[in-house]
Amino acid sequence: MTERSRSKPDFQVRIAKERIDILFDEAAEAPDDLARRYIKLAKKIGMRYNVKIGSERKKTYCKYCFTPFKGTAAKLKNGFIVRKCRHCGKVTKIKFK
Repeated sequence: MTERSRSKPDFQVRIAKERIDILFDEAAEAPDDLARRYIKLAKKIGMRYNVKIGSERKKTYCKYCFTPFKGTAAKLKNGFIVRKCRHCGKVTKIKFK
């Protein structure tokens, strides 16, 4: 009985990483509704091909509604960077070292 590999081929993972990078670059310049779509697509690609998006990229959008934090004010409060989403109103806290 042959064992089936659960990981995707290397060339597919490389293409998935490139597509995620392209989608995040496009989302930075697109209007909000289109940027949300790009970020959702990037997240789906990452889940399908088991590719991590990375902590720096995750900090650039709201994890609840996928709206990018473009032009949003961030406050430093008790060792956390606090951002409020302008679309859904949720507050995101990121630990500041």
